[in-house]
Amino acid sequence: MKKEIEEFLKAGAFGVVGASADRSKYGNRVLRCYQQHGLKAIPVNPKTKEIEGAACVASVPDLPDEVTSISVITPPTITEQVVEQAAQKGIKNIWMQPGAESPRAVNFCREHGINVIADGSCILVVLGYRDH
Repeated sequence: MKKEIEEFLKAGAFGVVGASADRSKYGNRVLRCYQQHGLKAIPVNPKTKEIEGAACVASVPDLPDEVTSISVITPPTITEQVVEQAAQKGIKNIWMQPGAESPRAVNFCREHGINVIADGSCILVVLGYRDH
């Protein structure tokens, strides 16, 4: 899986789909993990304007073009919609955090040539995350 993760991390900016303002939720921790590592991360959340000091966009199609990788922290049925939006947007890399993956979403990514990470790898572990 190392090659897929290296490819994912080459992006100039990252979308965090399912970002949350609640610091106890993984959607918040993933955003903070990117920030702790000095990476540009854009939260995707239709219900709030800003999370952890970063301006939110409402949906995947609203992400700026520099975003080529997205972390997905959503229920599997939502993930299936997210991957379709991502393919239309031209997103090249999708990391489904543990619990977000679905066989249908993973197959969709593979069929559309999207680099997909959905093997239970967690970005918080791979990059190293400190809760503070």
